[in-house]
Amino acid sequence: AWSPMMLLLVPELMLPTVLSGEADTASALALSVEDEFPAVFATSRMVALMELAAARCMRPSLAPGQLSVGVNVNVSHLAATPTGVRVRAEATFSGMQGKLYCFELNAWDQGGLIGQGTHTRAIIAAERLLKGAYSRNGTGN
Repeated sequence: AWSPMMLLLVPELMLPTVLSGEADTASALALSVEDEFPAVFATSRMVALMELAAARCMRPSLAPGQLSVGVNVNVSHLAATPTGVRVRAEATFSGMQGKLYCFELNAWDQGGLIGQGTHTRAIIAAERLLKGAYSRNGTGN
């Protein structure tokens, strides 16, 4: 079973870090010319980095064939980050909510805190997740 003490076992190298590039910008999210977004680190990329930090914290508790999946994310993007700047995310276990694992999230660039929030994850059987997804959408696999 997973416990908060396992966070002490997560090496610094497991904290996700990315050097922001053009593909990480909000402007890269545009699907048409009418979609206009700034050329700064996208909120969606920051959230993905934060979620990855929490998922990495849970790795030691997963049995073969299990995954942890995100259930809820509540994040504020506090500051813009230009391309070419490294962004780092950290997740801290804050407790259980039934079967859900709860985390406090933070993200930084060299200028300081750029995002913070909360996130919940669940442990599921990978095969069951995929089977349900295909079944729900009427597709085979």
